[in-house]
Amino acid sequence: MTKDDLRRQYASNAAALEADIRRLKQRGRFFLAAELATFLAAIAAVAAYTVWGGWAWPAAAALLLAAYMAARRTDGNNTRQAERQENRLSAYRGELKYLDGDFSPFDDGSRYTDTKHPFTHDMDVFGPLSLYHRICRTVTSGGADSLAHHLATIDPADPAGAKRRADSRREAIGRLAAMEPLRTEFIAHGQHKHIDTAAVKAALSQAGGMAIPSATLSPAASAAAFAAMAGFIAAVLLAALTPVEAGLPIAWGLVQFSAVYIGCSKPLRLISKAVSNLHTQLKAYAAITELIATTELSGICKEQCGGMLDGTDGDDARRAFGELQAILDGLDRRGNVLGLVIFDTLLLSDFFLVRRFLGWRRRYIGRMERWIDAVSETDALVSMATFRYNEPAAGSAEISTEGGVTFEAVGLRHPFLGERAVGNDFAIANDNYYIVTGANMAGKSTFLRAVGVNYILAMNGMPVFADRLRTTVFNLFCSMRTSDDLSHGISYFNAELLRLKQLIGSCKRAAHTLIILDEILKGTNSLDKLNGSRMFLDAIAALPVSGVIATHDLELSRMADERPARFHNWCFEIGLAERITYTYKITPGVARNQNATFLLRNIIDEIGRDRHKESRDGKRKEPEGTSAQAAKTPV
Repeated sequence: MTKDDLRRQYASNAAALEADIRRLKQRGRFFLAAELATFLAAIAAVAAYTVWGGWAWPAAAALLLAAYMAARRTDGNNTRQAERQENRLSAYRGELKYLDGDFSPFDDGSRYTDTKHPFTHDMDVFGPLSLYHRICRTVTSGGADSLAHHLATIDPADPAGAKRRADSRREAIGRLAAMEPLRTEFIAHGQHKHIDTAAVKAALSQAGGMAIPSATLSPAASAAAFAAMAGFIAAVLLAALTPVEAGLPIAWGLVQFSAVYIGCSKPLRLISKAVSNLHTQLKAYAAITELIATTELSGICKEQCGGMLDGTDGDDARRAFGELQAILDGLDRRGNVLGLVIFDTLLLSDFFLVRRFLGWRRRYIGRMERWIDAVSETDALVSMATFRYNEPAAGSAEISTEGGVTFEAVGLRHPFLGERAVGNDFAIANDNYYIVTGANMAGKSTFLRAVGVNYILAMNGMPVFADRLRTTVFNLFCSMRTSDDLSHGISYFNAELLRLKQLIGSCKRAAHTLIILDEILKGTNSLDKLNGSRMFLDAIAALPVSGVIATHDLELSRMADERPARFHNWCFEIGLAERITYTYKITPGVARNQNATFLLRNIIDEIGRDRHKESRDGKRKEPEGTSAQAAKTPV
């Protein structure tokens, strides 16, 4: 499948949804008209009964009210179906924008930016147009955090474990990528509103710690409640069928209502305060859990989340969120004062609502957090799988547990360049250094980032942008985007030194490290920069470190002549003629051609041409006080 095939598929699905939404909206207008007609007809039947009497009019009114309720219920279901279809449509429209290079519908992860991180800032992992921006489709903040954590974390201390996790995740991503309708259904849950996982966890934690008397759950309390309801019904029947005064059921009802309302008001207020403002988000969690537990997602979740939301545990999770949803609905219904009075008097509804909450808390509260974490992990996997599906030309990496740093790529490309990317073959051997020279804009920095970004993708089991890629597990540290911090009195050169100090500390802690550097010591003069760069590379070469270093300083390439077993020269050469040609292909050797002087000469020549044109056209203005102006001034 190509991206054009994907575009046609997404557009076809979107068109089908648009047609279905129009049909549902037309049905909605019909149901609204039916509701209005049946309601008005029922009122007319009641009015006719008051005028003409007879049993037919009350019967007709009852039938018309039943028809009104049925139309209202069907209308509600139709509206909810239209909303679901609109969310699916929004998801497909987002993917169409992705294929056109527009990532605005998605979270860019700017909040995860960390300029001191070993590699995410330099590799454009977070922020606008970043790797995260292209991958993220998460519907929960927990899923977003999980995705960010995976992209920012490489654990080289346990190569076998890292390989196992990457291989397992790659298999899960591949299986999930093939489930396009299921993934779209999942992503659709986040189109209306992103779910705040931290707020949900905090609310559930608060609900779990509330001091509510557990006596409500006792068999004695339940027996007393049923006895009270039976007593009230008996009092009503006695008053209706015997000479017993009507004051008995009235007094019983008042006492019963007061006892239930006053006794349950505080615990229900506490429950409502904790969770009712998250009603919509908990409802979304219930829907997502249902989707995971009842589809092929359950098997993937079992493998990736330690069995959570699978089998019996998955059924418990579905029931837990479903019961909590029912409790929240019960809290909402308390807003109807008339209904509250009737149902508290007849059915002791507040008492049984508290009892249901306590039973729910006792059965499920201890497992809610890990179920939510399982949803977050599944959420991140859905995003990764969507990225896999949207990049059919990408390949898969082979991860080896051999020691040291090995990175062997054929047709390596930067994922941000799409079809414009030029593939390069490149191999990094353990304890070796590769000095990359080349003109400005020839492709050095992009190539360095292609190495780092594809390694990050490989270690997360995601698609890599290479025809073939084999890598071992190692620590990664990059320094390509150092900046000053004047608010803390840190100059650019000082910031470079601090970054190199951080790099050395990271390399000392890891068994094997790959460093990716773009111009060492850019903030000083040429000779000092050369001497410092040589000194740094000589020192770092004593550690278990391999490196790819881009530089404009051709003198640094002499290290390959002095230590050819460990230092190697590679370059991005350009062609200079009437115009510059860029191949973006990396080749062995040192770059011969530079383009700064060539480009600057063109700019200077353009200035000269403009001055000549002005002079020729007679449009050049003489400055004040010149002899030309003086000659025109009368004496």
